[in-house]
Amino acid sequence: MGLSGSGKSTLVRCMTRLVEPTAGSLTFEGEDILQVNTARLRELRKTRFSMVFQHFGLLPHRNVIDNIAYSLEINGVKKAERHARANEVIELVGLQGFSNAYPEQLSGGMQQRVGLARALAVDPQVLFLDEPFSALDPLIRRDMQQEVIRLHHELGKTMVFITHDLSEAVKVGDRIAIMRDGAIVQIGTPEDLVAHPADEYVANFVRDIAKSHVLTLRYLARAPKAGEATDGPELSADMIIRDACSLIIADHRPIRVSDNGKALGVVSSDDVLRIISGVA
Repeated sequence: MGLSGSGKSTLVRCMTRLVEPTAGSLTFEGEDILQVNTARLRELRKTRFSMVFQHFGLLPHRNVIDNIAYSLEINGVKKAERHARANEVIELVGLQGFSNAYPEQLSGGMQQRVGLARALAVDPQVLFLDEPFSALDPLIRRDMQQEVIRLHHELGKTMVFITHDLSEAVKVGDRIAIMRDGAIVQIGTPEDLVAHPADEYVANFVRDIAKSHVLTLRYLARAPKAGEATDGPELSADMIIRDACSLIIADHRPIRVSDNGKALGVVSSDDVLRIISGVA
């Protein structure tokens, strides 16, 4: 993620060699992508990598099923087989009943579902999403973010998601690379970035992110104070603070934080209030 002009889209295009890198290496499953010939690169783009673009890129003269099947068509897959696969991903992304519709008949969110389905049709190992939802209305954008998270968990695909919106990055990303002026400033989990920003630039980026929505109980866990109860309910260290609030407030005792059975410390309602109020 990064501001406009930070280099994030260029970086992803370098990863797929839509832009030729001038230095460095790019390794995918032990193979240096920068060294492969044109035929091998074309094969990787057809079978291993797929892209989802901000402005959908749908073919207006093709209906939904033929837009989705297009990536299979250029791979030489026969019509019956590619339509069977297209129908599978139509169901996967929630487009049932729209197979014969044309792009102009669909909302922005539905068009992006078609773009997502088209990218998934070839069963890629890596999915590149270049600001795919920035043109959508906020409510539709939120729904599509949830859709990407669901598909990621369901399919287990590696997804490289480009965005200029930190809230979106925190929501969909397991790891985030923040870019500035063509360079990566910091890479880490959302919790890493919020709890330990590398510099003032990153700190300013994460300043408005609610810590309780990102940080886990691991961040708050501390040694019990003298006389403090240590028999409270036990919660996982990986639970987001926001999700634990009701459980912590409901019990007068500090909750015990553990990681795979190992005690890490305790968290009290006062600790949570400090995070929510921005004191901690």
